[in-house]
Amino acid sequence: MTTRVVPGTRTAVTAARATGRRTRRRLWQSPWWYLAPALILLITFTYVPVANMLFYSFHKWDGLDVTMDPAGLDNYVRVFTDERYWRVFVVSLYYFAASFAQIAIALYFAVVLSFNVRFKNLFKGILFFPYLLNGVAVGFVFLYLFQPDGTLDTMLRAFGLGEHTRYWLGDPDIANLSLAGTSVWRFTGLNFVLFLGAIQSIPGEIYEAADIDGANRWHQFRHIIAPGIRRIISLSFILAISGSLAVFEIPFIMTGGANGTGTFVIQAYQTAFQFRQIGLASAMAVVLLLIVLLLTWIQRRVLPDEEVTLS
Repeated sequence: MTTRVVPGTRTAVTAARATGRRTRRRLWQSPWWYLAPALILLITFTYVPVANMLFYSFHKWDGLDVTMDPAGLDNYVRVFTDERYWRVFVVSLYYFAASFAQIAIALYFAVVLSFNVRFKNLFKGILFFPYLLNGVAVGFVFLYLFQPDGTLDTMLRAFGLGEHTRYWLGDPDIANLSLAGTSVWRFTGLNFVLFLGAIQSIPGEIYEAADIDGANRWHQFRHIIAPGIRRIISLSFILAISGSLAVFEIPFIMTGGANGTGTFVIQAYQTAFQFRQIGLASAMAVVLLLIVLLLTWIQRRVLPDEEVTLS
């Protein structure tokens, strides 16, 4: 037997109020309320600036006038046809090679310090500490290190290697190597922490079984650690690609882009704020974004993620 609710009666009003309360309760319990702050910040500080950058890239604007002149695809044509805007990508090759060096160094120390080693917590702190420093501070520290008769030259002379002193930041043949070495020192800690966290997430029973089977450290790395952290290694390659193309603060602080050390981002910065060509600089930023996305897509196709089960 069912009870029929007659509209307009007290029972119908009570039922409607209860339904409304349940609806409001479900609305307030929606997960979108928890996501809203993060979404608002993401849209405000990421997607809106990117949309503005796309809009600026199709105009000629000096950043001061209240009006913009439509430019169509002229800015993009200039970016793709002017050799000055592509020659600087050669500099990115130094940082690209340095990224692989820092990945190798970080992986080595992460593997070594994942086992029982004396003072391993001290070494972990030493390796990660440079990444905690501000990039501007790192630039000034190494600026004094590489300056003529600076710390590096003094140390070389103290060890009887005075003939190897150079103009580390003034010689175009070696300036980019000096800057790339600075980048390795600063960012190795980030890769180290990523690798170490991934290695420590591998169940310890697997290492115990490998020890019982007589596997040495190299066998454990090859058959347990390397497959277990494959996704983190893939992530490191993605960061290496994007980071080598978007280098800015270290060469900007230490050389200002002089002596053949200018990167694509430095040139875009100078185009925007020194030459007042906001539209052209925006087009350069869009091109850089597309190149990073394309290289990331290629990397994911060549080295796809695979399910790895070790337990």
